[in-house]
Amino acid sequence: MSENRDHTVYFHLPGLFEFYDLYSAFLPLFYEHREYFYPECEIGSVYGAPGDCIWGGGRVGFGDADPRQVLRLMNRYGISSRLTFSNSLLTQEHLADRKCNALCAMFEESGPDVNGVIVHSDLLADLLRKKYPGLYLVSSTTKVLTDFDDFLHETEQEQFRYVVPDFRLNRALDRLAGMPGPLKDKTEFLCNECCSFTCTDRKRCYENVSRKSLGEDCPDHICTAPGAGRGYRFSEAMKNPGFIGIDDIYNTYLPMGFTNFKIEGRGLGSALILEFLLYYLTKPEYHIKVREEIYLDSMLDLF
Repeated sequence: MSENRDHTVYFHLPGLFEFYDLYSAFLPLFYEHREYFYPECEIGSVYGAPGDCIWGGGRVGFGDADPRQVLRLMNRYGISSRLTFSNSLLTQEHLADRKCNALCAMFEESGPDVNGVIVHSDLLADLLRKKYPGLYLVSSTTKVLTDFDDFLHETEQEQFRYVVPDFRLNRALDRLAGMPGPLKDKTEFLCNECCSFTCTDRKRCYENVSRKSLGEDCPDHICTAPGAGRGYRFSEAMKNPGFIGIDDIYNTYLPMGFTNFKIEGRGLGSALILEFLLYYLTKPEYHIKVREEIYLDSMLDLF
């Protein structure tokens, strides 16, 4: 028997600063032509960070959109904005960074619990709770929570509104089904990870990104997983054992009581992000319609 209390699927989308132009074209379509899109789906948030934020993590940032414009766009449609400040190597001295603090203050202005911050560092989480209590916190997938008990403990922490487990827990269906309803509400699955299911370097990869965000001169992390040299391919991600497809969401996870799903892709291009928006949010018969509307927008450079 389904225990789902909310039949809405909330997608958390990548590229708040990185793909501002794409969302400027896509969001009017999504909200003005709801007949193109699955009626059960909503945009829960858009996440990202400017390219030069030392608190940044997860992916090497390149977003250059003006924060005020970003906030105006998201506020126009009532979408939660999330700052991806998931650097895992922050020290006390980094917490005084003016730009990151100014962004937090700006995003808090939208009102309490409207916008959030994705965090890894306990130091940063403590600072945010004290200095910017109006921002909600999301526990980052960069913590690589692959042990189910560790993940469960994380969801029990009151400071986090959402927790993103490692994608390798996506198929722990028996244990997921047994979670209490309030903890299911806090669980946000990473759907489209392309990283090898057997990767043992995931933490080191994220730490490398954290070092680069801090301005350290360090070599790139070289992934040795099979196929890593080919880069991200959605067709390959779909073969990943941890992949959560659109049918999985509606036929497996939603009936179990899970409603939050994260789409990765901040380090990719706009054309590929559009494919994610088509696959997860758009009815198949309207894919070509939405794609044409976006591609014909003269302000966009999707490649």
